[in-house]
Amino acid sequence: MTDRFSFSIAAVDGKARTGKIAMQRGEIRTPAFMPVGTAATVKAMKPEAVRNTGADIILGNTYHLMLRPGAERMARLGGLHKFMNWDRPILTDSGGYQVMSLSELTKMSEDGVEFQSHLDGSRHMLTPERSMEIQRLLGSDIVMAFDECTKNGATREEAVASMERSMRWAKRSRDGFDSGEEHASRAALFGIQQGSLNQNIRQASAEALIDIGFDGYAIGGLAVGEGQEAMFGVLDYAPDQLPSDKPRYLMGVGKPDDLVGAVERGVDMFDCVLPSRSGRNGQAFTAFGPINIRNAKFAEDLEPLDNSCACAVCQTYSRAYLHHLIRAKEILGAMLMTEHNIAYYQSLMAGMRDAISKGNFAEYAAGFRGKYLG
Repeated sequence: MTDRFSFSIAAVDGKARTGKIAMQRGEIRTPAFMPVGTAATVKAMKPEAVRNTGADIILGNTYHLMLRPGAERMARLGGLHKFMNWDRPILTDSGGYQVMSLSELTKMSEDGVEFQSHLDGSRHMLTPERSMEIQRLLGSDIVMAFDECTKNGATREEAVASMERSMRWAKRSRDGFDSGEEHASRAALFGIQQGSLNQNIRQASAEALIDIGFDGYAIGGLAVGEGQEAMFGVLDYAPDQLPSDKPRYLMGVGKPDDLVGAVERGVDMFDCVLPSRSGRNGQAFTAFGPINIRNAKFAEDLEPLDNSCACAVCQTYSRAYLHHLIRAKEILGAMLMTEHNIAYYQSLMAGMRDAISKGNFAEYAAGFRGKYLG
C-alpha cells in the first residue's frame, strides 16, 4: 500500500470483484456507491448522516463548484473537505459531462469548452489544465480527467472524433495533474474511456488511456439515454478492455438493478443522483422494488418503507408519516426519504461485497432480481 493510492482485490466471483482503495483520507470498500454532493452537499442530508449510511466516499461537481462558491474561494476557505465537514475521500468529476448536458450553453474547441454560466450568464473557459487546477483547489482525492461525454445516438464518425479529442484532453489532464506536485503526491487521477456503443472505438480509447497511465479508469458515455440493454451490451466487454489491477468506475449509474448487473460485469465504483433526487420526489427504493410514497394507499399504512431495512428511517417512521410529509411538502420528508434511499444503496453494495467474498454472487444476484424486479 502507498500513502497516496492503492487498490487491492480481496475476492473475485465470476467477473465480480470486491476489494478496497486505500488513500490518505481513508479506505473505500468496493464495489462502492458514491452519493452525489454536487454543490458541496448531498442534498437534504448532513455529512455525518451520509457517513452513517455506510458511504466511504462522495462526489463533488467541478463545474458547479467553480461557479459557486468558486474554486479559488474554496481554497482560501481550506478546501472542500473542511468547507462541508467531510473528512473522508471525495471524487470530483471534471466538468466534461456538462459539455453534453448543457450543450446549449457551451462552445467547444480543441482548447476546451467555453461555458455560459447557467446562474448569471457569465462566460468561463474550461480546459483540461483549468479542470485540473480547479480540482486541485477543491482538494479532491480522486481527480477525473477532462473529457467530452459523447452524446447518445452519435454517428461512428462523431463517436471517433469525440473519443480522440477526449484522449488528447486526457494526456493534457495527466500533464496538468502532474504539474501540481503537492496535490499529485496525495491524490489520484482517473482516465475516462469513451466510444459510445462501439466496441472497437472503446478499445482504441482504452489503449490510449493505458498508454498515458492512470490510477483508475472510468467508463463514460453511458446512462445517457441508451437504455439498460444497450448499456449492459457495452459492459459485457468494456471493463475487460481496462486494466484488471485498477479500479473501474461506471459514471452516472444508476438504478439498483443497473448496479447489480454492472458489478456482475466487473465494475467497482458508481455514482448517481437517483437515490437523493428520487427521495426528494417521494420515491423510495426497497428490496421489493421502488414505491411512490405519495400514493393514497400509504396514507394509513403504519409499516416502515421496507421491513427488511435496518436504516434509522425504517426503524422509526411509518409510511403514513412519510406520505404526509411528502404530500405536505415538508422539508423533513425529503430528508428522511433521501436518508433511506442512500442507506438502501449502501446496504445493496455491502450485500454484493459479502456475496462476492463468499463466492455466491450469482445466487445473490438471482435472489435480488427475484424480489426487486418481481
